[in-house]
Amino acid sequence: MCKHVNMRWMLLLLTVAALGQQLDDDNAVPLDHPAIRYRDKAPNDAISKLEASHPKLAYASNGLGYLPALLKALNINVDSQALVFSKTSTQVSHINPRTPRAIYFNDEVSVGYVQGSDVLEFAALDPTQGVKLYSLDVEQAKTIEFARRDDCLLCHQGAATLNIPGMLIASVRPSSVGRDRHGNSFVTDHRSPIGDRWGGWYVTGTTGMMHHLGNNVGLWDPLHPGPPTGEETQNVTSLEGRFDVSKYLAPTSDVVALMVLEHQTRMTNLLVRIGWDARIAEHDGKPASSLNDEIEELVSYMLFADEAVLTSPVKGVSTFSKTFPERGPKDKQGRSLRDLDLNTRLFRYPLSYMIYSPTFDALPEAAKSRIYQRLWEVLSGKEQSKTYARLSAEDRQAILGIVRGTKVGLPGYWSSN
Repeated sequence: MCKHVNMRWMLLLLTVAALGQQLDDDNAVPLDHPAIRYRDKAPNDAISKLEASHPKLAYASNGLGYLPALLKALNINVDSQALVFSKTSTQVSHINPRTPRAIYFNDEVSVGYVQGSDVLEFAALDPTQGVKLYSLDVEQAKTIEFARRDDCLLCHQGAATLNIPGMLIASVRPSSVGRDRHGNSFVTDHRSPIGDRWGGWYVTGTTGMMHHLGNNVGLWDPLHPGPPTGEETQNVTSLEGRFDVSKYLAPTSDVVALMVLEHQTRMTNLLVRIGWDARIAEHDGKPASSLNDEIEELVSYMLFADEAVLTSPVKGVSTFSKTFPERGPKDKQGRSLRDLDLNTRLFRYPLSYMIYSPTFDALPEAAKSRIYQRLWEVLSGKEQSKTYARLSAEDRQAILGIVRGTKVGLPGYWSSN
């Protein structure tokens, strides 16, 4: 999602890229590898499919243009809205605490809206190709034509995205040495302590005694962040008075939506990276076992093994906490991997709902078989290592039951008791 490259964003990326994680340290995956062909292979994502349908979209006259109609066409709920005001986008001239950037998302596509910009931004997940980046001119036109934005890979392919075209969420921490020095910026996901999350973002909802970095407008500029977070930034249930909320589709930047988006972002990148590595290994004649370490990292993340513990209940203020679980699928007992906990952890049944993603289903068979095997070993209780010590026997049995009742294409041994 970008319009043009600028030095401020590049400096932020250098800070974000300093994050070291197991997969992040590997070399970049070649986009032009015969098993990948990222640039020349026909896309198969939500945006390319929408464009191929030649949609007739209503155009709002209130400054939102095609945004409301596009969200409806892409099946994205408005209550997913997340608002970021730090200068962590290439459209920095339009973004500040009075005009935050809005992000709307579902499992397969996210949409970026910036007041005063000449484009809407899109990041759509192709099951085999990874994240595809697009823009759409905001001016009304006779036909809807999305532009591929491979130039945006300068920001969207690097260490922070596991070196494949992917997504990232960055948090800005205030500098401890004054406004003449920039603070740290780093990627966050469900493993990150709440105290490190959402610097440069608006956050609506309550987190009890857990303090976060959100709502601190002193963080509007990651190169010159402001003072430490104060009590006035915590447990904010309304953004009225902070900026003109009537300029947006919702008056919220829901804390639960942000937490789900953080989980989903890295989960998506892991699935894409392993899919790419598996296809390259198969093409190059490498053994499937060469992916075992990566698959262990994926399985651990899918099962929330290193999730940051919530020490206070979390509660959103939008309808997201209701509409997200309703998307299912549900088993015969009405249980879903999308069911939220929000007391001590994000989900009631800690296995990622992204197991239903077309990207998961499109994984090469060797990789997918290994993932299923490792998930079964953990959930059946065969695997009792410290890594999964937080998964109780009750958790494991509940997850097994849900997956058996909702997931098509499971290996036969999953049906055994």
